[in-house]
Amino acid sequence: MSTSHLVLAFVLSAIATNLTDWFFFGVLFHKKYLVYPEVWWRPRGGAGETKAIVWSSLLSLLSIAGFIVACSIFSIRGYKPALELAALIWLMAPLPMTITNALFVKMHPLIVLTHCLGWFARFTIAALAVGWLLG
Repeated sequence: MSTSHLVLAFVLSAIATNLTDWFFFGVLFHKKYLVYPEVWWRPRGGAGETKAIVWSSLLSLLSIAGFIVACSIFSIRGYKPALELAALIWLMAPLPMTITNALFVKMHPLIVLTHCLGWFARFTIAALAVGWLLG
């Protein structure tokens, strides 16, 4: 497996997940964020929201890079093993953390659902890139 394949998998995953993040976190049920405006630092696009979005997007790239590197290190090749790993990672970390956070922080259930689906989409897209480019 070449470094160029790893980089291409990352770039393609980054582009695709930015689009799915925009859909799941910014479009789908967006008005539900306003059900509990006191929870959000910038509930109506206040100062610093763009900076927060940029940092959040950059930090989310770590999960994609980590997933692709893990597939490389553990010799995971092909769609099936990559998708299985993606599902396991999603079940181990983002799903329980998102639901646990929602148990203690007021969040509309549809926002919790979109966040869970957004994380699932992120890992699925990275797994598809691994299956295609590293398979």
